[in-house]
Amino acid sequence: MRTIKGIICAVLLGPLAAIASGPELHLDKAPDKAKDNAALQHGAKIFINYCLNCHSASYMRYNRLKDIGLSEAQIKDNLLFTAEKVGEAMKASMRQAESKAWFGASPPDLTIIARSRASEFGSGADWLYTYLRQFYRDETRPTGWNNVVFENVGMPHALWELQGSRPFKTEEVRAKHEKESAKVVGYEKVTILFDESGRRSEKVEPLAGLDHHAGKKLEFGPTQGGTLSQAEYDAMIADLVGFLVYMGEPAAEWRKQLGVYVLIALGILAVLAYALKREYWKDVH
Repeated sequence: MRTIKGIICAVLLGPLAAIASGPELHLDKAPDKAKDNAALQHGAKIFINYCLNCHSASYMRYNRLKDIGLSEAQIKDNLLFTAEKVGEAMKASMRQAESKAWFGASPPDLTIIARSRASEFGSGADWLYTYLRQFYRDETRPTGWNNVVFENVGMPHALWELQGSRPFKTEEVRAKHEKESAKVVGYEKVTILFDESGRRSEKVEPLAGLDHHAGKKLEFGPTQGGTLSQAEYDAMIADLVGFLVYMGEPAAEWRKQLGVYVLIALGILAVLAYALKREYWKDVH
């Protein structure tokens, strides 16, 4: 019986152990822009001007932008670049064959990207907010860029002219083991630096003693060359992420409001049902 219980626990808890043993992903909390139409309009402008060149949003139509306060005339005059009618879907400017040849794979559709990136480490909005703010130059990559959240990503930093570039440094303390066993015999610190031009340098330093803990620390230097300050860039990314979240479920706010009304109606029905039950059963007792 104990053996059977052990097998059942291993089967049920095995996936959780696998998740817990994976590398932890540190995500920054994304500001909530769900009820800020001005921020969503700004995010839509950034998305269409910078993202829609390569990525599509094929499940999102331009006329849904009216739900965040834009008129049909505003959409036609300012945002309708890849379509002729406001009822059409948001399609990418670039053809899939071209994007595959340039980047090695077709850029993904972004309609539900915020929903698909949710994990035990945070929401999809948190992932996108962190990802879009943590690019760094890396001359070893084909695009010249890399990312902390999505290592060796094929996407270049499309917003680099706004953010600029900044040096990126990792400091990792590693344990050294005996060749014949797992015994720790010492520690070393490995420092990897990518300067603002993407040049990589590495330095290994032995650490005295055994009172160290293996771990990794990431650090960005000051931003240089961008048209926006880091605070302005972060605010812009928050608006863009807010719009990406909106695209995943444009009716999310209405669904939440409707849910409140439904719960109130169910509460009233529950009271009436209980009163009816007492009326039916009052003569039984």
